[in-house]
This record gives sequence, C-alpha cells and structure tokens, in this order.
Amino acid sequence: MTNEHSSAAQRAAFETAVLSNGMRVLVRPMPGFSGIHAVCGTAFGSVDLAFEANGRRVQVPAGTAHFLEHKMFESEEGDAFALYAKTGASANAFTSFDKTCYLFTCTDHFEENLAILLGLVSKPYFTAETIAKEQGIIGQEIKMYEDSPEWRLVFGVYGGLYGAHPVREDIAGTVDSIAQLTPQLLYACTDAFYSPGQMVLAVAGNVTLAQVVAAAEKTPFAKQTPQVHRLLPQEPAAVAVADSSIRMDVAKPLLGVGFKVAPPCEGAARLRAEMAAEVLVELVCGSMTPLYRTLYDENLAGPDFSGEVLSVPGAFSILFGGETEDPVRVHKLLMEEIDRLARDGVEEELFRLCKNQMYGELLAGLENVEDAATGLLSAWLRGRTPAEELEALAALTRQDVEHALHTMLTRQNSAVFTIYPRETQEADV
Repeated sequence: MTNEHSSAAQRAAFETAVLSNGMRVLVRPMPGFSGIHAVCGTAFGSVDLAFEANGRRVQVPAGTAHFLEHKMFESEEGDAFALYAKTGASANAFTSFDKTCYLFTCTDHFEENLAILLGLVSKPYFTAETIAKEQGIIGQEIKMYEDSPEWRLVFGVYGGLYGAHPVREDIAGTVDSIAQLTPQLLYACTDAFYSPGQMVLAVAGNVTLAQVVAAAEKTPFAKQTPQVHRLLPQEPAAVAVADSSIRMDVAKPLLGVGFKVAPPCEGAARLRAEMAAEVLVELVCGSMTPLYRTLYDENLAGPDFSGEVLSVPGAFSILFGGETEDPVRVHKLLMEEIDRLARDGVEEELFRLCKNQMYGELLAGLENVEDAATGLLSAWLRGRTPAEELEALAALTRQDVEHALHTMLTRQNSAVFTIYPRETQEADV
C-alpha cells in the first residue's frame, strides 16, 4: 500500500466494542467537530420477506420492514420524535433493500439522545388499533411513491430484471400487502432482527468509544440470541421481461436500462465486483465520458441521466436511466457506447480520472459526521470496513473494469423500461 493509501486507511480508522447485551458498537472519534451523528441499524430490509428464526420459518408481506420502521417510533409513553424535539436533536430513519436504520444528529445532550434512540429500538409496541392507524398513513405514502416517475422507473427496471427476487417489490409494499400485517407478525420480526445481538450502533463525531459504551449500557435490552437466516427464492439467470413500458403524467419520457449480473460470492469478491461496477458506471455515462457529451450536446438527456449499482443478498445489477426526449435513440446510443468500450477497451486516462473521483468522494465522506457513521454501519453490516472499501478501490485496475464490462453489461442480460407521457403515442416518440 502506498503512503497515500495508508494515510487514507488511517483516516477511516474506528474503534469497536461489544456491549454486555451483545450489541456491536462502532465509534469514529472526530475531535474538533461540533456535531455527533449516531445510527443504529439491523440487517432487516425490504427483501426479507421470508426468514428462519431459531428454526421457525416466518413469511411476511411486502413492505414489512418499512412499516416496522414507522411503528418503532411509537411506544406506550408516546412518540420518540416528541422526545427528540425536547433535546433539539434532528432524528430520522430509513429502510433500504437490506437494512433498517434509526439515527439522530446533535450538538449536545448526546447521552439523552442515545437513550431515546436505543429506547425506541428496544421496546416494540404494537396493537391492532395502532397498526390500523399506521396502515392508513403508510397507504398515503405508497400512493405518493406510485405517483413518482423516478421511483416507478427504478422498480420498473427491477421488475423486468427479476422474476422471483424480492428486490422487484416496492420497499414500501402495497396497500394490499401491508393490510396483512398483525401484531404477531411484527413481534416475530422484532424478536428476530431487533435483538441487541442483531443490531449495530455506529457513532461519529466529537465523542469517544468509552463515552458511547457508558451511555449505551444504561439502556436495558431483553438479551436474546436468536439464530436468524435469510430465505431468498431461487432467481432464474434470464431476465424476467426484456422490454416493458407504462404511461404516466410526465412532461417527458423516462428511460431505464438494467443489466442483471450473477451475484458474486460474499466478502472480498463482492466488494471487488461492486467497486468495478461503480467505476464502470462512471466510464459509460459519467460527466467526463463521450456518451454524456453526446446526450448533452444533442439535448437528448439532462444531468439526471446516470447509473447506479444494486448489490444486495441474492441480487446484483447495474441500472442506467433518466429523463429523455427520445428514449429509443438514447437506448441505442447507450448500447453502442457499451459495445465500443468492449471493442476498443477502456481509455487509461479516463479510467484513472473516474477512479480518482470516486476515491475522493469516499475520502470526503470520512470528514462528515453523518456520512462517516452511516458508511461505517453500512460497511459493517456487509462484513467489511470503510478502510477495506478504500483499499479495494485503490487496488482496482483497468483490466478489472474491462473484465466487468464484458461480463456485466451484455445485451442478453438487459431489460428496458420506459415511461411515456399519457398523451403521447409510443409510435410518435
């Protein structure tokens, strides 16, 4: 490792401990910063529609993890947001495909805020009445997602790529799916995934590991050690639907093009694949690429046209998409650029620039308390550290990316999803 990369790894250093109840604590001390960011997470996300806890199989409807995220803020004592309001902390939560996280940022009253955070995740409280109320609230949120063309575009592509994997399901579920939830189902989920041994607490800012551990030990948890295993369906290698479209109330069409990749092995192999795919996305349509300039010069797409990588248990894919006046032509140009890169190879200078840009973004995240804590937690739940992510990117070669290009971006494993304006005929677009 060069001195530069060694220094970067040191900047990603953190301290860790395990509480007496079994919860893992990760702390990145950042002396001199005024704020502290804490995030407590569990590896229970929208793809976890079936799991085994202590030998018992549990099946839940789509949207369960997201619904549970909302419900955990409510207790017999009241709403956790009201408690945060008294301390002046900024609090939130989010659910992704593979995790649920609860977080706050504060400049003072850290111990009090941490007690609120750990209190809300340690005391689930569900009744048929409170669930029915939340079903109405989240039902409205689901309808908002259904009216979002960008949201519909992403899940339209995933629905084309995957025929069985739950990643094709909306993270929030549907009105019908969340209507199936009961207190018994939600308690089964918290018993499995909200026990302290399944949760991770990450903190970054002007705080020490000793301070975090001392404060966290004051919150009583029911000490459980469930054996939990994800149960994912067998996903076919072929894409489910190669080409599909819908109509919405949009001013311009939106195009999404996805590539389904065989999930790499866990650990270092998955990390290398993720890094190669992330750089590959930038090499295809990033702001420094020929394709980006063509789309911009011909007014075919705006700066929102970009790519992203999906890497969750059992699924790995690359998605390109955004708003465009001419989805047919943009799809053609995208595939031609991928073919050109496969034929001519990746330009060394462009590879270096894209890799350095990504490396710089990762380093910048280490100097922000929110990004530092969230990145630390996300990496740990995936079985690695931020330093290992930096090292994997630093070790990435142009040949690694060209191999990813030939194996990940092939026409036979792609799916196209288009959103057309309601008043426009597809033949005229």
